[in-house]
Amino acid sequence: RSQQTPRYDNRCRHLTPAEVAQKLSQGLDCVIRFRLEKGVEPFQDLVYGWNKHEVAEVEGDPVILKGDGFPTYHLANVVDDHYMGITHVLRGTEWLASTSKHLLLYKAFGWEPPQFGHLPLLLNKDGGKLSKRQGDIFLERFARDGFLPEALLDIVTNCGSGFTEKQMGRTLEELISQFEVGRITTHSALLDLEALPEFNRIHLTRHIENQGLRQKLIKELQGLVELVYGDQQVDPDVLENDYVERVLLLRKGHISLLKNLVSSDYSYLWVRPSVSRQQLQTISAEVDEIGKLVLGLMTRQAAALTVEELNKDLRSLQKQTRATKYSSMMQLLRLVLSGRQHGPSVAEMMVTLGAEEVCGRIRRALSS
Repeated sequence: RSQQTPRYDNRCRHLTPAEVAQKLSQGLDCVIRFRLEKGVEPFQDLVYGWNKHEVAEVEGDPVILKGDGFPTYHLANVVDDHYMGITHVLRGTEWLASTSKHLLLYKAFGWEPPQFGHLPLLLNKDGGKLSKRQGDIFLERFARDGFLPEALLDIVTNCGSGFTEKQMGRTLEELISQFEVGRITTHSALLDLEALPEFNRIHLTRHIENQGLRQKLIKELQGLVELVYGDQQVDPDVLENDYVERVLLLRKGHISLLKNLVSSDYSYLWVRPSVSRQQLQTISAEVDEIGKLVLGLMTRQAAALTVEELNKDLRSLQKQTRATKYSSMMQLLRLVLSGRQHGPSVAEMMVTLGAEEVCGRIRRALSS
């Protein structure tokens, strides 16, 4: 009613030692509060420049030790940072107004305070605050979905500030060497999570290219294959390290998440199709001729298979058939290689499977 700021009225500030002893003898609950002083000194924030907040004018003496003996954040962070020898505190801008209070605590202890820098908020793409109510933004969710820590670090730093330019794909070492506190702006950072798969694609490619990290990915992918396709009689051959490693190397740069490789589009990699000659003959009567032509092509081109060259070679092979259209030949080969009517191009499947696996599947189809 009186338009005053709601706050503790400091009613216990002036109790005498005798009054305190009397109240304690009565078993009353008690806390330890910090006596705020007026006339705080300004401090220079690393991001927001000179600041001061007359906390004593807008709030009462804050609790620093609760009734159960547990400290509040205000006391705990000051004591902890001091004994850990912290020299720079970078934290969210919501703590800017509390910094004068913390500096009073440092002064009361007789300690040298660290330098403070308050970082602008990380917001949703639409400018709203990140909230668990607006979507699953917990790190555990990203880890479960297969996003790499490097990708999360990269996208957060890329949408923020502290660097001379925006740049996707920075490594931890590059982030460390390029970061400058003086380049942090006061503008809030908008986090566009729709771009996260592209960030992850870049860092996943690096993991695949690194021999040590690639071995970890091989094990992880083998586990995913068994998890997703374990009930479909996966041939042990496709779980061999060499085969899985080959798939990773050929698909690097094309996938954003490791689990992309166990999606339905890539099921042909892990489950060898069971296709009868009768099925193939409904597409073309020249099954044997087409099979022999492709086997010959695979034998000649085994060492240097590329999607571009294979597309040209397959068109040349079609011209050697008597009456099979190119589209029908592709339909036949797709069925032989994947058992599916849709998915990646035939040339892409052949490159990814490799000459040996392609030849094996063709021979099995012709002999069935």
